Amino acid sequence: MAVSKRLLFPLLMVGSSVLSVAAFPLKVLSQGSTPVVDGGSQMNLWQGIVLGFVQGATEFLPISSTAHLKAVPVALGWGDPGVAFTAVIQLGSIAAVLWYFWGDLTRVLTGAWIAIARKDYRATDFRIAVGIAIGTLPIVFLGLLVKYLFKEFYENTVRSMTVIAIVSIVMALLLGLAEIKGIKERNFEKLTVNDGILMGLAQALALIPGVSRSGSTLTAGLFMGLERETAARFSFLLGIPAITLSGLVELKDLLEVGTADSGMPTLIAGTISSAIFSYLAIAWLVKFLKTRSTWVFVWYRLIFGIAILAGLSLGVLENI
Repeated sequence: MAVSKRLLFPLLMVGSSVLSVAAFPLKVLSQGSTPVVDGGSQMNLWQGIVLGFVQGATEFLPISSTAHLKAVPVALGWGDPGVAFTAVIQLGSIAAVLWYFWGDLTRVLTGAWIAIARKDYRATDFRIAVGIAIGTLPIVFLGLLVKYLFKEFYENTVRSMTVIAIVSIVMALLLGLAEIKGIKERNFEKLTVNDGILMGLAQALALIPGVSRSGSTLTAGLFMGLERETAARFSFLLGIPAITLSGLVELKDLLEVGTADSGMPTLIAGTISSAIFSYLAIAWLVKFLKTRSTWVFVWYRLIFGIAILAGLSLGVLENI
């Protein structure tokens, strides 16, 4: 039976991710790699492109890009690419979301500026802009705490494969509950500042690998009564400041430390790959949620988490 265009992208993503996690490390692809990668300096160009695909295909779907960027390369025998590499190639995802939502973004910013000039603080665009601004604060604050006060604990404990697996399963159950309980009535014009604050708090949970920034905000949006498409679109706009700041901070640190000669081309390749597949993922998800539920992601996350736990118990995966 032929595969429909609607299912082509998710099938490609699911096949590449789940099979990688469930399978033994592919030794052919892992030649020359080290157990721990620092900013992509020990990775080759092909690995950077593949991880760019993983980042792009999972950043805006509610399945956790951080979890996949940790689990997939570990399963392939490439080692953990590290927080810096992960954050920097997210800049490709930001380029994609800016490209796709440029019209919405300019409308909101222009509308907010006009509302301020007219002192019309009840205007929809003003409420959305304020909601995004305030909603960004929790993840920025907690992100700085993690980076400068709890970095060692975060790297050695929170980013473990066991945590990723358990959190993926828990978030799958919460998304399923939101799908059942959410009334899904409010559209983009009915967004409020409170929506930005609550979704911002949910977004901050994404600092835990396996939560998924898109997944936590989409789940919160459904619980708050937003339509699926509205929750997704607002989630994308809300994520622009947080993902941009994270990527720029890590890029600044990498440039200060310096990378090997092979590091920068790998980062560039990964970022470009991330941008391409992020755009495809956004376009697909927005269209998908107009007519379909999020249950495919609920089941995917359950399978993903169980596959990791199985791999750990069988000794196929290392709990790093």
